[in-house]
Amino acid sequence: MYIDWTYVVLILPAVLLSLWASRRVDSTFRKYQQQYNYRGMTGAQAARYVLDRNGLSSIRIEHISGNLTDHFDPKDNVIRLSDGVYNSSSSAAVGVACHEAGHAIQHSVNYLPIRIRTAIIPITNFGSKLAMPLILIGLLLSSFSPVFSWFTDAGIICFGLCTLFQLVTLPTEFDASRRAIQCIESGNLLSGEELAGAKKVLSAAALTYVAALAVSLAQLLRFIILFGNRRDDN
Repeated sequence: MYIDWTYVVLILPAVLLSLWASRRVDSTFRKYQQQYNYRGMTGAQAARYVLDRNGLSSIRIEHISGNLTDHFDPKDNVIRLSDGVYNSSSSAAVGVACHEAGHAIQHSVNYLPIRIRTAIIPITNFGSKLAMPLILIGLLLSSFSPVFSWFTDAGIICFGLCTLFQLVTLPTEFDASRRAIQCIESGNLLSGEELAGAKKVLSAAALTYVAALAVSLAQLLRFIILFGNRRDDN
């Protein structure tokens, strides 16, 4: 029986890390969703406070359905907060809402990693759609002639663009959380244990981005190993 050791050694550990990170962020958010802050400040109010304090009163805050679907949309200049964040006064909600406000601050100060990420989004979206089709076409045609292996190379490069996006995403997420915690502390939005809860939620969320990068890097390395060996065999 054939065993793909590249999958076992590279992909499987990364996927398990991703599953663990996803479960951890869900469980951590649920835990601190039950920890309500003494000021009774909701996620929407906390985000509004951070925005106004940083001169971003023009940015709107809207409610969006779903669980942890919170995000900042720079095109519409709006922060959208999910069901469990918008009207919730939990420490988890305040942490997540301030994190999204941190992204808005990044755009306002032209934070370099966020500028890079925004600039490469169209390229990475294009690359993600082409990567696997190009790799499959390359595998099919190279069985007739090795000259067609450039299709596979192009597919791997396209996939590499997706990995680059994941890499650039890391500093933007960590920095947004750093800005969020600074604003929470300076504004006394949360007390000691509440602040600790918000930090744990943001740390757990950051792990999901680390895991996503690990999966992407593992897959990219696997492609290089598999198709590099195939080219050598030819």
